[in-house]
Amino acid sequence: MPRTLVVTNDFPPRIGGIESFVADLCTLLDDDVVVLTSGPPGAAATDAGRPYPVVRRGGLLLPTPAVAREAAELLRRSGADRVLFGAAAPLGLLAPALRRAGARHVVALTHGHEVWWSLVPGARAALRRVGDACDHLTTISDFTTAAVGAALSPAARARLLRLPPPVDLARFGPAPGPALRPEALRCVAVGRFVRQKGFDTLLRAWRDVLAGWPGGQARPELVLVGDGPQRPALEALVSGLGLAGTVRLTGAVPREQVLAELRAARVFALPVRSRWGGLYAEGLGLAAVEAAACGLAVVVGRSGGAPETVVEGRTGAVVDPDDPGALAAVLLPLLQDPDRAAALGAAGREHVAARFGADAARATLRAALALG
Repeated sequence: MPRTLVVTNDFPPRIGGIESFVADLCTLLDDDVVVLTSGPPGAAATDAGRPYPVVRRGGLLLPTPAVAREAAELLRRSGADRVLFGAAAPLGLLAPALRRAGARHVVALTHGHEVWWSLVPGARAALRRVGDACDHLTTISDFTTAAVGAALSPAARARLLRLPPPVDLARFGPAPGPALRPEALRCVAVGRFVRQKGFDTLLRAWRDVLAGWPGGQARPELVLVGDGPQRPALEALVSGLGLAGTVRLTGAVPREQVLAELRAARVFALPVRSRWGGLYAEGLGLAAVEAAACGLAVVVGRSGGAPETVVEGRTGAVVDPDDPGALAAVLLPLLQDPDRAAALGAAGREHVAARFGADAARATLRAALALG
């Protein structure tokens, strides 16, 4: 009988950092969960092999009376007495209804998008209500802790817990064998193809990298892993910048292929940017953390919590997300110097082990839900 009901819109087969985060937390709860989620057409077909039940509602879950009734009925029917919201805003507003249905402990995750909620007056009030209704809200970075905490009551702020996305270091690690083989002359970026991720800056920087590449040497490859609404624009930019043959867009791929792409690269680069005057900023950046775990030098943009994935000069670099020249000036020497890249990658893996290990996340989550 599952002990925890997970209520979330962010769940596979949707691809993204939050989706991976929520699925990983189900594993850290020993699969002792039942999941209520939405999903695109055909999503239910992907649930057959999961070691726990998944109930698909179809449309986007919102904190409506109908969703509250369905979640409460699933809580009672499954025998669960804990609730984990995959994102605090807005689903955490269901917390009072689920307490009335028998939930003894309620925890809600926050990510980067709750920063927006914390800054807009009406949404800020709703986030404060969520904080008061839950036993704990969790945060993924120092940046999000400060932003979310500022919107909460003093009592809810005192109950904030740090829970960044956990990384399985046994799974995410360098490829077996030599750390850097000739085919690793590659830079990789992983993310949703949206403006915030900075793929346009990366492509412009790649043109400068190739312009500075020594003649007579095999040229490096840039691999963009992901998909999203900006894909047509990025494909046009690849063509317009004359980068055809040196840039590969993989499309949406499963996590095992993401891991394979990371292991085949030397450098990870994602110049994430903040948008709309800081309303949209990077909460942390799971892709950068997983890349560091795989032993890659990591370069990220100066946005929100993204710089927390890097120890400047020791594991990688933080750059201006709108300055392609500055990004190219970092990437070019790293691609040309495998020893330097390997040293940064090794230090990055140590940084991930210290701050983002799965054991610490498991302990924090289980304590928050009062699971012995």
